[in-house]
Amino acid sequence: MHRITVWFMAIAAALGTATSYPLQPAISDVADSLGISVAQVGIALACGPVGYLVGLAMLVPLVDRFPPNHVLAAQFAALAVALAANAAAGTLCTLGLTIGVIGACSTVGAQLSSTTARFVPEGGRATALGIVTAGISAGIIGGRIAGGWLTEVAGWRGGLLVFAVACVVAAVVALRAVPAAAGSATGGYLETLRGLPGLYLRFPTLRIAAVRGALWFFAFCAVWAGLAVALAQPPYSYSPERIGLYALAGLLGIVATRIAGAWTDRAGARRVMRVGLGIAVVGAVALAVCLSHPVATLIGLAVFDAGLFAAQVANQSTILAIDPAAPARFNSAYMVVYFVGGSVGTAFGAAAVGWLGWPATAAVTAAAIAVAILLTGADRARTAGETRRGGEQTRTLGEVRERRTGWTCPAGSGSACTPDPLPDEPAGTAR
Repeated sequence: MHRITVWFMAIAAALGTATSYPLQPAISDVADSLGISVAQVGIALACGPVGYLVGLAMLVPLVDRFPPNHVLAAQFAALAVALAANAAAGTLCTLGLTIGVIGACSTVGAQLSSTTARFVPEGGRATALGIVTAGISAGIIGGRIAGGWLTEVAGWRGGLLVFAVACVVAAVVALRAVPAAAGSATGGYLETLRGLPGLYLRFPTLRIAAVRGALWFFAFCAVWAGLAVALAQPPYSYSPERIGLYALAGLLGIVATRIAGAWTDRAGARRVMRVGLGIAVVGAVALAVCLSHPVATLIGLAVFDAGLFAAQVANQSTILAIDPAAPARFNSAYMVVYFVGGSVGTAFGAAAVGWLGWPATAAVTAAAIAVAILLTGADRARTAGETRRGGEQTRTLGEVRERRTGWTCPAGSGSACTPDPLPDEPAGTAR
């Protein structure tokens, strides 16, 4: 895959992810415009995560079955329509329904990650995945910033229309730029959906990685939700605008994903995860004791985010390497559990500050990350067999995978066979 294509996919992932966030800074404006309460707008916004969870399970696997350029173009087009309908919403029901559809279609980021894993060869896969993941991270941060700015300039409806136009452009470019190779998944679509729960039973590496990811996404969401509550209360009593500026600390996480991707290709996923999670624990402990010092808090948040984002790139690379020919079903299964962990973390963080206080809340997140570190060292040998077993279930066109040895022989090419690398091995490591 050409490097320019990877960068376009990162930009597209940023845009798709950002579409979930433009209304968050404009809750009061939306409530005033529709003549409803802020609490009712909050209920409508809650439809977004529900839709996203549905999209992870039902839409992400499509890139294993159909040409990714067609799937992504169609989904960006659907995003544009949903954003335009959201801009035209006049009732609470319409607002909630369109936000739910936007949430489902915003899973293009996960689809682009799966596509990257499928078309970038081992040795450069984690690096490319780091670039695309950096785009997703930028979308999480930039969506809120752009949403607030566009609301000031053009109103919340005008801001949504700007996002809709951008999605139309992304759909057109995706149709031409994203790889068009036919999907290689076997079996029917419904069979694939029914088979997602079984993947956790058959692939312990997926199961461990999903739990590990859920633990640190729980910690990530708990810290950010709890931070907003803690800073809004005495003795700080910060305004929403000032609290929002703390999100800029997450910019270091975008840089970390780029570095972590390249490092994973060289040093192996487990080493990157251990280092990243260790750094995140240090950040969480610092946040527990430094909240009264804004500069120290910003540094703690930056370190915390960078460590977790780096670990996410490495962890996801092990999932996508189980079956590089059809990685989306594994990515879908992983992200569902990952997202559930984040949802629980958001609810816990917002409530725990009142129950336990901020220091104890941050300590719980550090403990969750520590458990994830313990899981990182679990059952390394099992990964090798699962990588070969996953690949046997979906054969790429023009390749024959030998089941006993895990060697790849290009069919009919006369080329020498080469060993399939394990997801934890650095590039160029011989067995």
